[in-house]
Amino acid sequence: MNSRCRRSAPALALGLAALLLPHQASAAPSDAPDPVVFVHGWNSSGSTWDTMAGRFRAAGWPADRLHQWTYPSGQSNAATAAALADEVDRVLAATGAARVDLVAHSMGSLSSRHYLRNLGGTAKVDAWVSLAGPNHGTDAARLCAGPACTEMRPGSAFLQALNTGDETPGATRYATWASPCDVFVLPASTVALDGAENRTTACLGHTNLHRDAAVHAEVAAHVR
Repeated sequence: MNSRCRRSAPALALGLAALLLPHQASAAPSDAPDPVVFVHGWNSSGSTWDTMAGRFRAAGWPADRLHQWTYPSGQSNAATAAALADEVDRVLAATGAARVDLVAHSMGSLSSRHYLRNLGGTAKVDAWVSLAGPNHGTDAARLCAGPACTEMRPGSAFLQALNTGDETPGATRYATWASPCDVFVLPASTVALDGAENRTTACLGHTNLHRDAAVHAEVAAHVR
């Protein structure tokens, strides 16, 4: 082998190794925002976040950092929390980020809290947001059926376990938003958590909190 071939052999070997080794997600840029995983409420879907996700994009969040997750809301909140754990791991692997932010609406607050409290989520979530979350129950849940709705009723075994002890565990930054005009999550005080930054919005309907521009601005400031 002549000296020219010997010099090119290491480069060739490196090139072949790059082709043969499994692909890994590249590290996220140091100035990239955490990916946001949106968790919808009962009888909804990821499309309910279209307005808020659009506002995030307009504010500079790359589209690949915004994940409008959909899950079957009739299942128990514990089952949804387990599925959320898988979704967070998927997002972290795809983006190369160290942690995500969770933005939840209504019942999505309960499954995401279960994930944080019981499934190791605090190690993977920087900021958590609850918009109109029935964190201590709502009587409106007496009007619907299924395990998820039963768990939203005041005094349910699920809520008692979720709210025993530290309501905001770990180093995750918690914040809640409640509306005085929400007729589905009553009273408005049910939303607030000990240890969280608790805010009250203008007079907004239950399904308008995550569509309101002022609420989005505050949420964006919290997760940034």
